[in-house]
Amino acid sequence: MKFLLVGGTCFLLTMAINFGLKLTVLQSKPIVALTVANVIATVVSYVLNRQWSFRANGRQREAVLFFVVSGLAVLVNDAPLGVSRYLLNLQVPHVSSFTQEVADFLSGMILGTLLAMVFRYWAMKRWVFVHETPVEAEEPEHQRV
Repeated sequence: MKFLLVGGTCFLLTMAINFGLKLTVLQSKPIVALTVANVIATVVSYVLNRQWSFRANGRQREAVLFFVVSGLAVLVNDAPLGVSRYLLNLQVPHVSSFTQEVADFLSGMILGTLLAMVFRYWAMKRWVFVHETPVEAEEPEHQRV
């Protein structure tokens, strides 16, 4: 549940930064806008996940793995937008401006985020925020049942 709350917060942050960049300085570069937004949200996500969602040991190793996984997840997130824009040509002048923005939102913010979220959750639990289970002391022979 905590992971989903962090993810929801970072999704809203990504969306705000992405649209802010797309509507101003990166109008002709939607993938760059989405990438910048995701990188900023990744840093916020690390802090929130580290402190709240997954409490684990090994900070240096954990930070490196977190950013490697997150870098791969940014690529996963960008892929559907790239397909939409450049393979399916869902961009002006081939479609209306409205259609382009809807396609960008659905491919980059919705589908891309869902794919990246599944990848991140799996990878974070598998390699990054690993809880070390203490080795239980063996019971003496006479106490075993």
